[in-house]
Amino acid sequence: MIVITGASGQLGQLVISSLLKTLPASGIAAVVRDPAKAGALSAQGVQLRQADYNDPASLDAAFQGADKILLISSSEVGQRLPQHRNAVEAAKRAQPKLLAYTSVLHADTSPLGLAGEHKATEELIRASGLNYTILRNGWYFENYHNSIVGGPAHGVVLGSAGEGRIAAAARADYADAAVAVLTAEEPPQAIYELGGDHPFTMAELAAEIARQSGQPVAYQNLPQAEYKAALLGWGLPEGLASLIADSDIGASQGGLDDRSRSLSQLIGRPTQTLSDAVKAALTA
Repeated sequence: MIVITGASGQLGQLVISSLLKTLPASGIAAVVRDPAKAGALSAQGVQLRQADYNDPASLDAAFQGADKILLISSSEVGQRLPQHRNAVEAAKRAQPKLLAYTSVLHADTSPLGLAGEHKATEELIRASGLNYTILRNGWYFENYHNSIVGGPAHGVVLGSAGEGRIAAAARADYADAAVAVLTAEEPPQAIYELGGDHPFTMAELAAEIARQSGQPVAYQNLPQAEYKAALLGWGLPEGLASLIADSDIGASQGGLDDRSRSLSQLIGRPTQTLSDAVKAALTA
């Protein structure tokens, strides 16, 4: 039995869809906070298990009989460490053959503020005594959907990433990496740094948007505070605006760059290109 936490999220749903290409639905359990909102998963025949990262007893029930567990990191930034601690402790009690975890690129050295909780979670996992695989995911191209769609209308893409290169890939690429680990006969105890094959700058992203849309689009680099203010002006909540602006500063310092091509090696194909990502967003 392969158990996927956070299964109703965007990454979790893609992982399950990919697993179903090679495994029967009866061998997959989807852990969700609210089963009533997981109809799409239920329709695919997978077993729904209700659990909350804040409720250890629910995690014990959700992990029962698990051969392998994929711990998809909580979306509640600032609350992740205690939540992940609950999940790791429940996994220790369940004793699966593998605990896989979705971390962030270069978690141990990253300048990104959000890396701290991931680094601490990795330490919990390494100390657990379980066989583990850490999937240090880079940025998703989907993070730039609004910039790509709005760029032609506004003529500008804003950010604070400077000349930092960003090794983004499609969310589906990272999902397939998780599936490759979960379905391996002998899952490796390993840490994978995962990113797109061709890191790009924000200026290159803007240029690609301009090329495909036929409209002038330029990248405007802003100080962190000004970028955060712009995000707040677009209606983003305080916490998310701070996270995005901080992550851009981290990107300017190389925190989202990776040249290892470990992701494409793991999934056995090239990762999504910048051109294809822009095309997908513009034609959605």
